[in-house]
Amino acid sequence: MRRVLKDCIDRVGAGLLIVVLAPVMLLVCVLVLLDDGWPVIYRRRVVGQAGEFDAYKFRSMRKDAGAILAENPDLREEFERNFKLKEDPRKTAVGKMLRKLSLDELPQLFNVLKGQMSLVGPRMISPAELEKYGSHKELLLTVKPGLTGYWQVNGRQEVNYEERVGMDLHYINNWSLAMDLKILFKTPYAVLKRKGAY
Repeated sequence: MRRVLKDCIDRVGAGLLIVVLAPVMLLVCVLVLLDDGWPVIYRRRVVGQAGEFDAYKFRSMRKDAGAILAENPDLREEFERNFKLKEDPRKTAVGKMLRKLSLDELPQLFNVLKGQMSLVGPRMISPAELEKYGSHKELLLTVKPGLTGYWQVNGRQEVNYEERVGMDLHYINNWSLAMDLKILFKTPYAVLKRKGAY
């Protein structure tokens, strides 16, 4: 029953947030379009409870982002280690602002509405990252990835990858609706604080 209730909260909450934030999302679409043209939405291939799917994000990187990473061994090494770049030359001018405010992730509300993601859950990861979870990867795939989560409100990019994995496992092993509500209430503060956002 708790899982059913969580799913209902996800669907209703995502629907309401899409309506409320529609003007913001429309403005972001215009800004991305004016800054670097089409496409506005980036589809990131990730893994979830039901297998792989495309997670939607506002495009925050240049169209030649792949080439930039391929041509710079140091950047590529950092990315392969953390799957993030602290000083990312691939970001567009608007993209830097979107990342700082986490606005690039708003389209994932549609993933939540489709039942692929949850409002609160473990980090969304790519298939390549799954190996980082070792023997715990099957456990990770028992739940949906979250738009926000324990990691996002307890350090974000300020912790290393092993600590991120530990936070995801802590969430899964200790999950409750009360924990979800606490994380949801802490998320706006974490976003506005912008610590660890890049």
